[in-house]
Parts: sequence; structure tokens; C-alpha cells
Amino acid sequence: MVVAEGVHKRYGSVDVLRGVDLTVRRGEVCCLLGPSGSGKSTFLRCVNRLEKADGGTISVDGEPVGFRRHQGRRHELREKAVAAARRDIGMVFQRFNLFPHLTAAENVMEAPVRVKGVAKDEARQRAAKLLDRVGLAAKADSRPAQLSGGQQQRVAIARALAMDPKLMLFDEPTSALDPELVGEVLDVMRGLAEDGMTMIVVTHEIGFAREVADTTVFLDGGVVVESGPPAEVLTAPRQERTRAFLAKVL
Repeated sequence: MVVAEGVHKRYGSVDVLRGVDLTVRRGEVCCLLGPSGSGKSTFLRCVNRLEKADGGTISVDGEPVGFRRHQGRRHELREKAVAAARRDIGMVFQRFNLFPHLTAAENVMEAPVRVKGVAKDEARQRAAKLLDRVGLAAKADSRPAQLSGGQQQRVAIARALAMDPKLMLFDEPTSALDPELVGEVLDVMRGLAEDGMTMIVVTHEIGFAREVADTTVFLDGGVVVESGPPAEVLTAPRQERTRAFLAKVL
């Protein structure tokens, strides 16, 4: 589903990504771990072209992200084409970014109606099913200010799922939550994994990575230090840098 080869990204004089190679197969969950500033979130944003990589290539479901090749030459896509491709990739951020003046159901309906042209009645029915899926059927008519942080994040997940994505990206989805609300969001993500959704998750929740991930990737300094099954990376890491990081977070 995702193939990244030699991905580089620089901000000014700082190299944030320095040649990241990563493969995520269809139906897999890949958890990205690493200290702050290691490039995890930047890589995620490059996958759906919220950031343009300065070097290397990323493809999603066999299609290059942000460019096409024609007669042996690389041609950058215009923003409209990039936005169209982005519809197939759902993203959930640290902050929920819900529209405060819309109800939970209206937040979930918004993109299908405005972007895909789905009829409102159909979108409303789909929103109801998705809110039920994330355990919020009773909150369909509540506005964000009436919801807890965990509930808002679950609405954000339902909103991303409303576009029927091939791939879901999660950028530290529990980092802005009070500790007692983390579990309800992780439970929803576990359900998505069990349903076969392909997911890349930037997280500090080591227990979640151990339980749900097919592949765990440790980044530091913009490079992949170590990757493999969580039983290997989290229990018996080969690299000293990985061992030092886990010693601080476990």
C-alpha cells in the first residue's frame, strides 16, 4: 500500500528526513516511534502531500504521491490533482480540528457532501453508522464544545473514515488527551486494525504498538534506525539508540 524510497525533507538548513525507506503492506499497521524532532510527523505529512518531499519517492496503492512519470521524465502534479489523490488517505491529527459550529454528525458529513457530492440524506445515514462504529451514536447532535477530548478525537476518526480511505494516517492521536481518555481512542483504532484497515501511526503508546502493530519503526535524526515486528524491536532491539530510547519510555 505504501512504498517510500530515499525520502528527504529539509527546512532551511535542517535536514528533517535523511533518506527514509519504508514499506507498509495492504492491511498492515505500522507504528512509528522515536523522540520529538526525529521526523515522524513530517514523514506522515509527506505521505499525503501536506508536505512536499525534497527528494526520494512515495507511492500509495501503486500511484506516486505528487507526481507522474511521462516519457521517462518526472512531472509534478498541480494542487487540484494532489487534492483529488489525497481523498483516498484519511488523516487524524493531534488536535481534533472539528468545525465548532457543526454537530458531530455534520462534521462527519461535511467532506462527503462538499468534496464527493454525496447526497445529504445518504451522508447523514453514513455518518450515523460511523458514529455508532466509534461508540458515539448518542452524540450525533452534540457540538464539539459539548464533547470530551476523547469523544472529539473519535469524531475526527469517523470524519476521516467517511471518505472511505484506502489508508489511515494517525499523528499522535492521543497526545493531546487526558490519560483517562486515551483508552477509548485506542480501542477504536484497534477495531480498525481488526477490520483490516492499512494504518501508519505515529505514537508514544508503546503498549498499543506492541499489541496492534505488524511493523514497528524507530526513527531518530531523520533516518530509520531499526524496524521489524514489535516483538523484536520493542523486546530485543538490535541498536543501542533504540535500547536507550525504550529505556526512557517504558
